[in-house]
Amino acid sequence: MSYELSHLEALEAESIFIIREVVAELDKPVLLFSGGKDSAVMLHLAVKAFAPAPLPFPLMHVDTGHNFPEVLQYRDARVAELGARLIVASVQEAIDAGRVAEEKGPRASRNRAQTVPLLEAIEKHQFNAVFGGARRDEEKARAKERVFSFRDEFGQWDPKNQRPELWNLYNARHRRGEHLRVFPLSNWTELDIWQYIDQEKVALPSIYFSHRREVFRRDGMLMAWSPYLQMLPGEEVSTAEVRFRTVGDMTCTACVESTAVSVEQVINEIRASRVTERGASRADDKFSETAMEDRKREGYF
Repeated sequence: MSYELSHLEALEAESIFIIREVVAELDKPVLLFSGGKDSAVMLHLAVKAFAPAPLPFPLMHVDTGHNFPEVLQYRDARVAELGARLIVASVQEAIDAGRVAEEKGPRASRNRAQTVPLLEAIEKHQFNAVFGGARRDEEKARAKERVFSFRDEFGQWDPKNQRPELWNLYNARHRRGEHLRVFPLSNWTELDIWQYIDQEKVALPSIYFSHRREVFRRDGMLMAWSPYLQMLPGEEVSTAEVRFRTVGDMTCTACVESTAVSVEQVINEIRASRVTERGASRADDKFSETAMEDRKREGYF
């Protein structure tokens, strides 16, 4: 008899191997958990990697203070369900303390401001490995990223200073003060994520499915109205049936019109889509052609 893994089983096995490898090689890992679908899948994989033992590392959320309430409720419920330790790095606290200058104006966002509290939390807790849910299919800067992404003592990423990962051999060596960002979902696609969610029955925040919400159009995107957004002249709020393909700060995350109320219906929509989730839904990536890479060089995840 021959034994063959399915596509999803192969991706799962690779991700679990990466997670276990980090725990074997590094003594202070942490998993970034925002409550979004990718971090939900990553957390599910981490639980499977060490079951029936508890997670051997804490979770961390970089909280902008402008998050969707549904996502925060899901985050807290999942953390409580697992009995995990959650560290919250607050952008609002960094602004109040004068360590971060908040952007002003109708297009202001706190996405770039996440870098400072993230790096401060890494330094405070002396984490030497940070699991992130980024995938290479999301954006061209993320496509450059290795699975083990080296960051210097300032938390900065140099795309020209990448370590080879031939035969899935990972180099975790680093000096004191340096750390690694680790991306177990690097080789997954948006469709893979949703098919795995369907297969494993991974729970998600309700905003990933169709619901009625107040929205307005800006720069070709459908933005959800929130008290954190300033309206521009000519912009009008209306109500539509929408869902979110990706979740971030309320000020820069757009939604898409959709009637998909189940995972199966979402999968069918993704199969028919010709626009990437970040291309359709993230205003912060439209700041410049190199917006994501610039943020990653500064220490962004």
